[in-house]
Amino acid sequence: MDTGSDLTWAPCGNLTFSCIDCDEAGITPKTFSPSLSSTCYRDPCGSRFCSDVHSSDNSLDPCTISGCSLPTLLTSVCPRPCPSFAYTYGGGGAVTGTLTRDTLHVSGGGVVPRFCFGCVGSTYREPIGIAGFGRGPLSLPSQLGFGRTGFSHCFLPFKYANNSTSLLLVGEASLSYREGMHFTPMLTSPLYPNYYYVGLEALTVVGTTTTAETPTSLREFDSQGNGGMLMDSGTTYTHLPEPYYSDLLSTLRSAIVYPRAADVETKTGFDLCYRVPSVAVGFPVVTFRFLNNVSVVLGEESLFYAMAAASNGTVVKCMLMQSMEEEGEEGPAGVFGSFQQQNLEVVYDLGNQRIGFRGMDCASAAAPRPRGLGGRK
Repeated sequence: MDTGSDLTWAPCGNLTFSCIDCDEAGITPKTFSPSLSSTCYRDPCGSRFCSDVHSSDNSLDPCTISGCSLPTLLTSVCPRPCPSFAYTYGGGGAVTGTLTRDTLHVSGGGVVPRFCFGCVGSTYREPIGIAGFGRGPLSLPSQLGFGRTGFSHCFLPFKYANNSTSLLLVGEASLSYREGMHFTPMLTSPLYPNYYYVGLEALTVVGTTTTAETPTSLREFDSQGNGGMLMDSGTTYTHLPEPYYSDLLSTLRSAIVYPRAADVETKTGFDLCYRVPSVAVGFPVVTFRFLNNVSVVLGEESLFYAMAAASNGTVVKCMLMQSMEEEGEEGPAGVFGSFQQQNLEVVYDLGNQRIGFRGMDCASAAAPRPRGLGGRK
Protein backbone atom coordinates (compact mmCIF):
# COMPACT_ATOMS: atom_id res chain seq x y z
CA MET A 1 0.00 0.00 0.00
CA ASP A 2 1.65 3.19 -1.21
CA THR A 3 0.24 6.66 -0.50
CA GLY A 4 3.07 8.14 -2.57
CA SER A 5 1.97 6.75 -5.96
CA ASP A 6 -1.18 6.16 -8.02
CA LEU A 7 -0.57 3.02 -10.07
CA THR A 8 -1.91 -0.29 -8.77
CA TRP A 9 -0.07 -3.17 -10.38
CA ALA A 10 0.28 -6.94 -10.26
CA PRO A 11 2.97 -9.26 -11.64
CA CYS A 12 2.09 -10.73 -15.02
CA GLY A 13 3.44 -13.69 -16.98
CA ASN A 14 3.98 -17.11 -15.41
CA LEU A 15 7.45 -17.60 -16.89
CA THR A 16 8.56 -14.13 -17.95
CA PHE A 17 8.08 -12.03 -14.78
CA SER A 18 11.40 -10.85 -13.35
CA CYS A 19 12.21 -9.20 -10.03
CA ILE A 20 15.58 -7.45 -10.05
CA ASP A 21 17.33 -6.56 -6.77
CA CYS A 22 14.19 -6.91 -4.66
CA ASP A 23 13.38 -8.51 -1.31
CA GLU A 24 11.37 -11.29 -2.94
CA ALA A 25 14.13 -12.33 -5.37
CA GLY A 26 14.14 -16.07 -5.85
CA ILE A 27 10.47 -16.42 -4.85
CA THR A 28 8.03 -17.44 -7.57
CA PRO A 29 5.05 -15.09 -7.16
CA LYS A 30 1.45 -15.66 -8.10
CA THR A 31 1.07 -13.93 -11.44
CA PHE A 32 -1.87 -12.68 -13.50
CA SER A 33 -2.35 -14.08 -17.01
CA PRO A 34 -4.46 -11.73 -19.19
CA SER A 35 -5.01 -14.44 -21.81
CA LEU A 36 -6.92 -16.55 -19.27
CA SER A 37 -9.45 -13.79 -18.49
CA SER A 38 -12.36 -13.25 -20.91
CA THR A 39 -13.00 -9.76 -19.47
CA CYS A 40 -9.41 -8.48 -19.68
CA TYR A 41 -8.24 -6.01 -22.33
CA ARG A 42 -5.51 -3.41 -22.89
CA ASP A 43 -6.38 0.16 -21.96
CA PRO A 44 -6.71 2.31 -25.12
CA CYS A 45 -4.06 4.90 -25.89
CA GLY A 46 -6.58 7.77 -25.75
CA SER A 47 -7.70 7.19 -22.16
CA ARG A 48 -6.90 9.62 -19.36
CA PHE A 49 -5.27 6.74 -17.45
CA CYS A 50 -2.83 6.18 -20.31
CA SER A 51 -1.85 9.86 -20.28
CA ASP A 52 -1.51 9.70 -16.49
CA VAL A 53 0.76 6.65 -16.38
CA HIS A 54 2.97 8.23 -19.05
CA SER A 55 3.02 11.57 -17.17
CA SER A 56 1.99 13.31 -20.36
CA ASP A 57 0.48 16.82 -20.44
CA ASN A 58 -0.56 16.21 -24.05
CA SER A 59 -3.30 13.56 -24.36
CA LEU A 60 -2.20 12.86 -27.95
CA ASP A 61 1.29 11.73 -26.99
CA PRO A 62 0.52 8.08 -26.06
CA CYS A 63 -1.50 7.49 -29.25
CA THR A 64 1.30 9.10 -31.29
CA ILE A 65 3.79 6.67 -29.72
CA SER A 66 1.38 3.83 -30.55
CA GLY A 67 1.51 4.79 -34.24
CA CYS A 68 -1.94 6.32 -34.72
CA SER A 69 -2.51 8.38 -37.83
CA LEU A 70 -3.17 12.11 -37.60
CA PRO A 71 -6.87 11.85 -38.59
CA THR A 72 -7.54 9.30 -35.84
CA LEU A 73 -5.59 11.43 -33.35
CA LEU A 74 -7.67 14.50 -34.12
CA THR A 75 -10.97 12.60 -33.88
CA SER A 76 -9.96 10.50 -30.83
CA VAL A 77 -10.94 7.24 -32.53
CA CYS A 78 -7.56 5.49 -32.67
CA PRO A 79 -8.12 1.88 -31.52
CA ARG A 80 -4.52 1.15 -30.62
CA PRO A 81 -3.65 0.14 -27.04
CA CYS A 82 -1.75 2.27 -24.55
CA PRO A 83 1.99 1.81 -25.16
CA SER A 84 4.11 0.00 -22.58
CA PHE A 85 5.17 2.15 -19.65
CA ALA A 86 8.08 2.53 -17.24
CA TYR A 87 6.82 3.75 -13.85
CA THR A 88 9.45 5.11 -11.46
CA TYR A 89 9.50 5.47 -7.68
CA GLY A 90 11.54 7.46 -5.20
CA GLY A 91 14.85 5.82 -4.35
CA GLY A 92 15.43 4.65 -7.92
CA GLY A 93 12.87 1.81 -8.06
CA ALA A 94 10.97 1.15 -11.29
CA VAL A 95 8.53 -1.25 -12.96
CA THR A 96 7.69 -1.84 -16.62
CA GLY A 97 4.47 -3.21 -18.06
CA THR A 98 1.22 -2.52 -19.88
CA LEU A 99 -1.90 -0.72 -18.72
CA THR A 100 -4.72 -3.25 -18.47
CA ARG A 101 -8.42 -3.37 -17.55
CA ASP A 102 -10.44 -6.17 -16.01
CA THR A 103 -13.26 -6.81 -13.55
CA LEU A 104 -12.06 -6.41 -9.97
CA HIS A 105 -13.79 -8.42 -7.24
CA VAL A 106 -13.50 -6.75 -3.83
CA SER A 107 -13.69 -8.51 -0.46
CA GLY A 108 -17.25 -8.24 0.85
CA GLY A 109 -18.94 -8.85 -2.51
CA GLY A 110 -18.16 -5.66 -4.43
CA VAL A 111 -17.48 -5.74 -8.18
CA VAL A 112 -15.64 -3.00 -10.08
CA PRO A 113 -15.91 -3.36 -13.88
CA ARG A 114 -13.14 -2.07 -16.16
CA PHE A 115 -10.71 -1.54 -13.27
CA CYS A 116 -7.44 -0.15 -14.65
CA PHE A 117 -4.11 -1.51 -13.36
CA GLY A 118 -0.57 -2.21 -14.42
CA CYS A 119 0.24 -5.66 -15.79
CA VAL A 120 3.93 -5.65 -14.87
CA GLY A 121 6.55 -7.90 -16.40
CA SER A 122 9.63 -6.74 -14.52
CA THR A 123 10.52 -4.75 -11.41
CA TYR A 124 13.64 -3.17 -9.98
CA ARG A 125 13.97 -2.63 -6.22
CA GLU A 126 10.22 -2.85 -5.68
CA PRO A 127 7.94 -5.38 -3.92
CA ILE A 128 5.85 -7.82 -5.94
CA GLY A 129 2.67 -5.80 -6.29
CA ILE A 130 1.69 -2.29 -5.16
CA ALA A 131 -1.69 -0.70 -4.43
CA GLY A 132 -1.44 2.98 -5.34
CA PHE A 133 -3.31 5.13 -2.79
CA GLY A 134 -2.35 8.56 -4.15
CA ARG A 135 -4.75 11.37 -5.11
CA GLY A 136 -4.71 10.93 -8.91
CA PRO A 137 -7.47 9.45 -11.11
CA LEU A 138 -5.54 6.19 -11.59
CA SER A 139 -5.28 5.49 -7.85
CA LEU A 140 -7.20 2.78 -6.02
CA PRO A 141 -9.26 5.27 -3.92
CA SER A 142 -10.33 7.16 -7.05
CA GLN A 143 -11.31 4.06 -9.03
CA LEU A 144 -13.08 2.30 -6.15
CA GLY A 145 -15.12 5.36 -5.27
CA PHE A 146 -13.80 6.26 -1.82
CA GLY A 147 -11.67 9.12 -3.12
CA ARG A 148 -14.36 11.50 -1.84
CA THR A 149 -14.57 9.91 1.63
CA GLY A 150 -11.24 8.52 2.78
CA PHE A 151 -9.26 5.68 4.27
CA SER A 152 -7.17 4.91 7.34
CA HIS A 153 -4.32 2.58 8.21
CA CYS A 154 -2.64 1.37 11.39
CA PHE A 155 0.80 -0.08 10.65
CA LEU A 156 2.07 -2.85 12.91
CA PRO A 157 5.54 -2.52 14.43
CA PHE A 158 8.19 -3.65 11.97
CA LYS A 159 9.09 -6.63 14.17
CA TYR A 160 5.78 -8.20 13.09
CA ALA A 161 6.27 -7.44 9.40
CA ASN A 162 6.96 -11.01 8.28
CA ASN A 163 4.09 -12.80 10.01
CA SER A 164 1.17 -10.38 10.37
CA THR A 165 -0.74 -7.81 8.35
CA SER A 166 -1.80 -4.27 9.22
CA LEU A 167 -5.33 -2.89 9.35
CA LEU A 168 -6.70 -0.85 6.45
CA LEU A 169 -10.17 0.71 6.44
CA VAL A 170 -11.75 2.43 3.42
CA GLY A 171 -14.83 4.58 2.89
CA GLU A 172 -17.15 5.71 5.68
CA ALA A 173 -15.82 3.07 8.11
CA SER A 174 -12.48 4.87 8.13
CA LEU A 175 -14.01 8.20 9.20
CA SER A 176 -16.09 7.17 12.21
CA TYR A 177 -15.45 9.18 15.39
CA ARG A 178 -12.30 8.25 17.29
CA GLU A 179 -11.50 9.77 20.67
CA GLY A 180 -8.04 11.28 20.72
CA MET A 181 -7.78 11.75 16.95
CA HIS A 182 -6.31 15.13 15.99
CA PHE A 183 -6.34 16.52 12.46
CA THR A 184 -3.87 18.66 10.56
CA PRO A 185 -4.70 20.29 7.20
CA MET A 186 -3.97 18.28 4.06
CA LEU A 187 -1.89 20.52 1.80
CA THR A 188 -2.04 20.40 -1.99
CA SER A 189 1.03 21.22 -4.05
CA PRO A 190 0.30 22.92 -7.38
CA LEU A 191 3.38 21.13 -8.72
CA TYR A 192 2.53 17.62 -7.45
CA PRO A 193 -1.25 17.58 -6.85
CA ASN A 194 -1.45 13.76 -6.65
CA TYR A 195 0.53 13.64 -3.38
CA TYR A 196 -0.57 14.08 0.24
CA TYR A 197 1.27 16.82 2.11
CA VAL A 198 1.21 18.17 5.67
CA GLY A 199 3.01 21.09 7.27
CA LEU A 200 5.62 20.34 9.96
CA GLU A 201 6.05 23.20 12.44
CA ALA A 202 8.58 21.91 14.96
CA LEU A 203 10.46 18.95 16.42
CA THR A 204 11.01 18.50 20.14
CA VAL A 205 13.45 16.06 21.72
CA VAL A 206 11.66 15.30 24.98
CA GLY A 207 13.93 15.54 28.01
CA THR A 208 15.97 18.36 26.53
CA THR A 209 15.29 22.07 26.32
CA THR A 210 15.41 21.94 22.52
CA THR A 211 12.31 22.68 20.43
CA ALA A 212 13.53 23.23 16.90
CA GLU A 213 11.23 25.35 14.75
CA THR A 214 11.24 24.02 11.21
CA PRO A 215 12.31 25.96 8.14
CA THR A 216 9.50 27.53 6.13
CA SER A 217 9.96 24.91 3.41
CA LEU A 218 8.54 22.18 5.70
CA ARG A 219 5.43 24.20 6.54
CA GLU A 220 4.34 25.57 3.18
CA PHE A 221 5.05 25.61 -0.55
CA ASP A 222 7.08 28.17 -2.43
CA SER A 223 5.77 30.00 -5.49
CA GLN A 224 6.63 27.03 -7.73
CA GLY A 225 4.90 24.46 -5.48
CA ASN A 226 8.02 22.97 -3.88
CA GLY A 227 8.24 22.20 -0.16
CA GLY A 228 5.94 20.65 2.42
CA MET A 229 6.14 17.31 4.26
CA LEU A 230 5.14 14.39 2.04
CA MET A 231 3.09 11.58 3.63
CA ASP A 232 4.49 8.46 1.99
CA SER A 233 3.80 4.93 3.23
CA GLY A 234 5.99 3.66 0.38
CA THR A 235 9.10 5.33 1.85
CA THR A 236 10.47 3.49 4.88
CA TYR A 237 12.40 6.23 6.68
CA THR A 238 11.46 9.82 7.45
CA HIS A 239 13.68 12.31 5.61
CA LEU A 240 14.42 15.86 6.76
CA PRO A 241 16.26 18.68 4.97
CA GLU A 242 19.68 20.02 5.88
CA PRO A 243 20.84 21.66 8.09
CA TYR A 244 17.70 20.85 10.11
CA TYR A 245 18.44 17.12 10.07
CA SER A 246 22.02 17.60 11.30
CA ASP A 247 20.78 19.82 14.13
CA LEU A 248 18.44 16.99 15.23
CA LEU A 249 21.36 14.53 15.17
CA SER A 250 23.42 16.87 17.34
CA THR A 251 20.63 17.17 19.92
CA LEU A 252 20.15 13.39 20.06
CA ARG A 253 23.88 12.72 20.38
CA SER A 254 24.01 15.04 23.39
CA ALA A 255 21.04 13.30 25.02
CA ILE A 256 22.08 9.65 24.47
CA VAL A 257 24.76 8.27 26.82
CA TYR A 258 25.36 4.86 25.22
CA PRO A 259 28.52 4.11 23.17
CA ARG A 260 28.28 4.68 19.43
CA ALA A 261 28.56 1.71 17.06
CA ALA A 262 30.65 3.45 14.42
CA ASP A 263 31.36 0.21 12.55
CA VAL A 264 27.63 -0.42 12.07
CA GLU A 265 27.10 3.18 10.97
CA THR A 266 29.74 2.73 8.29
CA LYS A 267 28.28 -0.59 7.16
CA THR A 268 24.62 0.46 7.06
CA GLY A 269 24.85 4.15 6.18
CA PHE A 270 22.72 5.16 9.17
CA ASP A 271 23.90 8.22 11.08
CA LEU A 272 23.22 7.21 14.71
CA CYS A 273 23.84 3.66 15.94
CA TYR A 274 24.39 2.66 19.58
CA ARG A 275 25.35 -0.44 21.55
CA VAL A 276 22.70 -0.67 24.23
CA PRO A 277 21.48 -3.18 26.85
CA SER A 278 19.09 -5.70 25.31
CA VAL A 279 16.43 -4.66 27.86
CA ALA A 280 15.22 -1.30 29.23
CA VAL A 281 17.10 1.08 26.95
CA GLY A 282 15.39 4.46 27.30
CA PHE A 283 16.16 6.52 24.19
CA PRO A 284 14.79 10.07 24.01
CA VAL A 285 11.27 10.62 22.69
CA VAL A 286 10.81 12.92 19.69
CA THR A 287 7.60 14.90 19.09
CA PHE A 288 6.60 16.02 15.60
CA ARG A 289 4.30 19.05 15.73
CA PHE A 290 2.23 19.57 12.61
CA LEU A 291 0.03 22.50 11.61
CA ASN A 292 -3.04 23.09 13.80
CA ASN A 293 -0.92 22.19 16.86
CA VAL A 294 -1.17 18.44 16.18
CA SER A 295 1.57 16.52 18.02
CA VAL A 296 2.75 13.03 17.10
CA VAL A 297 4.95 11.46 19.80
CA LEU A 298 7.51 8.95 18.55
CA GLY A 299 9.06 6.63 21.10
CA GLU A 300 12.03 4.30 20.78
CA GLU A 301 10.16 1.71 18.67
CA SER A 302 9.36 4.33 16.02
CA LEU A 303 12.85 5.82 15.95
CA PHE A 304 15.41 3.05 16.54
CA TYR A 305 15.64 -0.47 15.15
CA ALA A 306 17.71 -3.45 16.30
CA MET A 307 20.06 -4.32 13.46
CA ALA A 308 20.69 -7.88 14.69
CA ALA A 309 19.84 -10.25 17.53
CA ALA A 310 21.25 -9.43 20.99
CA SER A 311 24.71 -10.76 21.84
CA ASN A 312 26.21 -10.89 25.34
CA GLY A 313 23.38 -8.80 26.71
CA THR A 314 23.77 -5.96 24.21
CA VAL A 315 22.24 -5.06 20.88
CA VAL A 316 22.99 -2.43 18.24
CA LYS A 317 20.12 -0.08 17.48
CA CYS A 318 20.16 2.53 14.73
CA MET A 319 17.94 5.54 14.18
CA LEU A 320 15.93 5.04 11.01
CA MET A 321 15.77 8.60 9.74
CA GLN A 322 17.83 10.18 7.00
CA SER A 323 18.72 13.45 5.34
CA MET A 324 16.95 14.47 2.14
CA GLU A 325 19.18 13.73 -0.83
CA GLU A 326 20.87 16.75 -2.32
CA GLU A 327 19.17 16.81 -5.73
CA GLY A 328 18.21 20.45 -5.94
CA GLU A 329 15.24 22.07 -4.24
CA GLU A 330 12.42 20.64 -6.38
CA GLY A 331 9.74 18.48 -4.77
CA PRO A 332 8.95 17.96 -1.08
CA ALA A 333 11.20 19.40 1.62
CA GLY A 334 10.70 16.30 3.81
CA VAL A 335 9.06 12.87 3.88
CA PHE A 336 7.15 11.24 6.75
CA GLY A 337 7.91 7.55 6.21
CA SER A 338 6.22 4.32 7.25
CA PHE A 339 8.69 3.39 10.02
CA GLN A 340 7.65 6.51 11.92
CA GLN A 341 3.97 5.67 11.27
CA GLN A 342 3.96 2.30 13.06
CA ASN A 343 1.58 2.00 16.03
CA LEU A 344 -0.06 5.15 14.75
CA GLU A 345 -3.57 5.32 13.33
CA VAL A 346 -3.51 7.67 10.34
CA VAL A 347 -6.82 8.86 8.85
CA TYR A 348 -6.97 10.40 5.38
CA ASP A 349 -10.22 12.43 5.45
CA LEU A 350 -10.33 13.28 1.76
CA GLY A 351 -13.71 15.01 1.82
CA ASN A 352 -12.52 17.53 4.42
CA GLN A 353 -8.93 17.69 3.15
CA ARG A 354 -7.28 16.76 6.45
CA ILE A 355 -5.10 14.02 7.93
CA GLY A 356 -5.60 12.70 11.46
CA PHE A 357 -3.19 11.02 13.88
CA ARG A 358 -3.51 9.16 17.15
CA GLY A 359 -1.28 6.63 18.90
CA MET A 360 -2.64 3.09 18.93
CA ASP A 361 -1.66 -0.52 19.60
CA CYS A 362 -1.97 -1.58 15.97
CA ALA A 363 -1.54 -5.27 16.79
CA SER A 364 -4.80 -5.13 18.74
CA ALA A 365 -6.47 -3.09 16.02
CA ALA A 366 -5.53 -5.72 13.44
CA ALA A 367 -7.53 -8.44 15.23
CA PRO A 368 -10.14 -10.10 12.96
CA ARG A 369 -13.07 -7.84 12.03
CA PRO A 370 -16.39 -8.48 10.25
CA ARG A 371 -15.89 -8.76 6.50
CA GLY A 372 -16.72 -5.71 4.47
CA LEU A 373 -15.54 -3.18 7.09
CA GLY A 374 -11.92 -3.19 6.15
CA GLY A 375 -9.02 -5.24 4.95
CA ARG A 376 -5.44 -6.13 5.53
CA LYS A 377 -2.48 -4.22 4.19
